[in-house]
Amino acid sequence: MILTKTTEQIKEMAAAGAIQARCLKMLRTKARPGVTTAELDEAAEKFIASQGARAAFKGYRGFPGSICASPNSMVVHGIPGPYKLQAGDIISLDVGVVYGGWVADAAMTLPIGEINSETEKLIDTTRASLFDATEQVRAGNRLSDISNAVQRRVESEGLSVIRSLVGHGIGRDMHEDPQIPNYGEPGRGPVLEPGMVLAIEPMVTAGSPQVRVGDDNWAVYSQDGSQAAHFEFTVAVTENGPRVLTPWHEDDGQPG
Repeated sequence: MILTKTTEQIKEMAAAGAIQARCLKMLRTKARPGVTTAELDEAAEKFIASQGARAAFKGYRGFPGSICASPNSMVVHGIPGPYKLQAGDIISLDVGVVYGGWVADAAMTLPIGEINSETEKLIDTTRASLFDATEQVRAGNRLSDISNAVQRRVESEGLSVIRSLVGHGIGRDMHEDPQIPNYGEPGRGPVLEPGMVLAIEPMVTAGSPQVRVGDDNWAVYSQDGSQAAHFEFTVAVTENGPRVLTPWHEDDGQPG
C-alpha cells in the first residue's frame, strides 16, 4: 500500500529535506584528497545534530555510520572508516535525516580532483537520469515512467543500470512502498497521485550491471570492479508537478 501525505505533512518533510540538502552541500566542500570517510561521517553527524535532527542511517538495521560513503567501485552502503580520499577517486555520499518524525533521503556522487572523461560521463549521466526521472513524478503518470526515464538515459550512453537495487517510498519510515526499479517499460504500475513521496535513486556502473556484497555484509560493489555512481532525491507528487524535498542541486547551476 502506497501511503500519501497531506500538503502540511509534505511541508514538514520539506523541512527535513532542507536539513538533508544543507548537509550534502557541506560534505561537498569537505570531500577532498587526504580526508577520510570517517571524517566526513563525523562532520555530517555534527551538522545534523546542530539542526535539531538526527542521522536516519545510524543504527538502522545495525548500520554503524551516520552516512554511507562509497568510493569508486562501491555502489552504496559504504561504512565510513579509515579510507583516505585520493585525487582521481569518486565518492558517493548518501545521507538520511529524521526531523519532526519525517525522513529525508538523498545522495550525490562527487569527483575528488581531476577524473578521466569516462568517469565524468558516468557521473554526469547518472545525475541527468535523476533529473529525467524527477520530471516523471507527476499525477496521472505511472510508476514505471520514472523507472524507464532512468534506463533510457543511462543505456543511451552505453552505461549499465543496476537492477538488483531500487528506490522506494519514504515518509515516517525510511523504506515504504513502493519499490522503484531503475529500469522497465513505461506506462506500468500504480498511478501516481498527489501526496505520494518517493526516494528516486539511479545506481549506475560503467561496466556490468552485476553487483556483489562486501565482507562487512553492507557495502555493495560492482562485480567487475567498474566505477559506480549514485544520485538520489526525495520527491513529492503535487498538483503542480514534482517537488524536490532535498534540493542539494540548488545554487549549482543545475536544472530541477
